[in-house]
Amino acid sequence: MKSFQELARRVKLLIMDVDGVLTDGSIFISASGEELKAFNTLDGHGLKMLQSTGVKLAIITGRDAPGVAHRARGLGIDYYYAGIHDKRATLAELLATTGLTADECAYIGDDVVDLPVMTRVGLAVAVPEAPSLVRQHAHYVTGASGGAGAVRELTERIMQAQGTFDALMARYLE
Repeated sequence: MKSFQELARRVKLLIMDVDGVLTDGSIFISASGEELKAFNTLDGHGLKMLQSTGVKLAIITGRDAPGVAHRARGLGIDYYYAGIHDKRATLAELLATTGLTADECAYIGDDVVDLPVMTRVGLAVAVPEAPSLVRQHAHYVTGASGGAGAVRELTERIMQAQGTFDALMARYLE
């Protein structure tokens, strides 16, 4: 089995679920029916840093919440798929669109609906709250929780594996 470092070195596209990954999985619903979610700014900055190194970003989410679309636009997410019930088919579409292979993709998820993608990509990642079956199919389980820095942890580990982290951090220390 290849190490995390070997798998992460090949990543050209990071694909993410939203609920339970970019958020803690809580969904607040206003009296008018609007969904509200809390996103971690550390995750957001980690995504921007990873993207600055040339890694593309994608979201595949089962829910279609306007707030998530707004956050995705604000982060400059390259590919955004919402209201998806067949994540496997969406992965195939994403690969066709980008010209990448599944081995060049990482995916971070938190539930069994993520397994059809996790079992196909080169680097599968789960958050610690994911059910046992999901964690068993992950190459890596983050120490940080979904919505509390899990994505930031992953972005930094990918950058470290690809040798881009130190140079990027040096910019902040100038």
